[in-house]
Amino acid sequence: MKKHKVRVYPSKKHLPREKQLAWKMAEVCADKVPVEKDVEAMIINRVIDNASVAIASVNRHAPATARVQALAHPRKNGATVFGMPNNQRFHAEWAAWANGTAVRELDFHDTYLAADYSHPGDNIPPILAVAQQTGQTGKNLVRGLAAGYELQVDLVTGICLHEHKIDHIAHLGPSAAGGIGAMLKLPTDTIYQSIQQALHTTVSTRQSRKGEISSWKAFAPSHAGKLAIEAVDRCMRGEGAPSPIYEGEDSVIAWILDGPTADYTVPLPGAGEPKRAILETYTKEHSAEYQSQALIDLAFRMGEKIDDFDKIKEVVIHTSHHTHYVIGTGANDPQKMDPKASRETLDHSIMYIFAVALQDGAWHHVKSYAPKRAARPDTVRLWHKIRTTEDPKWTERYHSRDPKVKAFGARIEIIFKDGTQLEDEMAVANAHPYGARPFEREHYINKFMTLTDGIITKNEADRFIETAERLPKLKADELGDLNVQVPAAKVKRIADKKGIF
Repeated sequence: MKKHKVRVYPSKKHLPREKQLAWKMAEVCADKVPVEKDVEAMIINRVIDNASVAIASVNRHAPATARVQALAHPRKNGATVFGMPNNQRFHAEWAAWANGTAVRELDFHDTYLAADYSHPGDNIPPILAVAQQTGQTGKNLVRGLAAGYELQVDLVTGICLHEHKIDHIAHLGPSAAGGIGAMLKLPTDTIYQSIQQALHTTVSTRQSRKGEISSWKAFAPSHAGKLAIEAVDRCMRGEGAPSPIYEGEDSVIAWILDGPTADYTVPLPGAGEPKRAILETYTKEHSAEYQSQALIDLAFRMGEKIDDFDKIKEVVIHTSHHTHYVIGTGANDPQKMDPKASRETLDHSIMYIFAVALQDGAWHHVKSYAPKRAARPDTVRLWHKIRTTEDPKWTERYHSRDPKVKAFGARIEIIFKDGTQLEDEMAVANAHPYGARPFEREHYINKFMTLTDGIITKNEADRFIETAERLPKLKADELGDLNVQVPAAKVKRIADKKGIF
């Protein structure tokens, strides 16, 4: 990996495009280096993972709304929409919109945390939709997904958005555009312009993840993916973009991030170096913010040792800066302690999550967030006894570049009314690559079967898994089969007259 220094340049000091970050990213995408077998295998895992969480959310309000909007844009030989028959096709940007929203709704797919947050699997819906519409092979799709994951991970490693209250989809627009460019084997210049346009159009604030978190949290990444597709289309037709988008005098860095004195370092593969970043990412076993994954597993373990939760006086979670300030009491969000809060808010409240996981010894993507469950008096009492505090040790581990040191856990201190204490800690979730039970192909398939049970038929489940496992060998006319079909009677809202479309 090469480390690239990124800083702001005044307009009077010309920065050649070959020295700009967006150009270097485009060069990575244009590099025809083969995708390695272990990367290929993980891409298959994540395609299965995305499909499982998308179908589990197929009838939730936000995915249903996105689907209705997409179905208003049919296109012969277009892209498929989750839940719909494989022979029904729609415009790629709208299919990506619907599928991306379904994937993101439950906060249950893969993650990468470094200088910022990300869900790299959000790259899959837009790249897959374009692949289906443009008649790509499975091999080309794999190439595009490897590039999309690479750019996403590298940007998240080097540039922090959240400290400036910018939502992490600002890294997704460029990565999706780059992945599409890599898949279509576009010239470096076209990919360069696409990356810049995609960044320019996908900068938004983190209010979407603050206060009363709404359904927009599910729409945000699909919005970025849709805009990335449109950016690539324009640039393929010869249009340009604001440039240099990262280093310019009035650029994103200059006015939205660290400013004119900024100095970022972004790692990128060198020429001929394989794109392996997907292997640094990790999926979720539990439907909740990733920084809660290890704490849920830890709550299960600690809860077995407690016979009466009302005997607890206080619970202190010693954790990283990110966990404390984003999903902990350091966020100073009263909504995170509110029994009437939305599901989107509750899955960003480690206080709520830990309380329920401690009491139940289990976590369910629907039942654990049910309004009745959140309002249970004994849970509310326990929930309000929990607080977080930053521990420099956990912050340091969170930011470590050593994958064997990097951690997203905490030390938990449970103090009882009689003065006794129960302490335990966990660095990474059981499903993490360095956890007690790392996710392998069998776990991804089991997650798919569990989440789609009762929604799709066994034959359809088997058909999709068989197709996904052949991904690198799929022919262009088979790529449309990389979709999960739900019986029509079980799909709610395939049309309405409430909107404009």
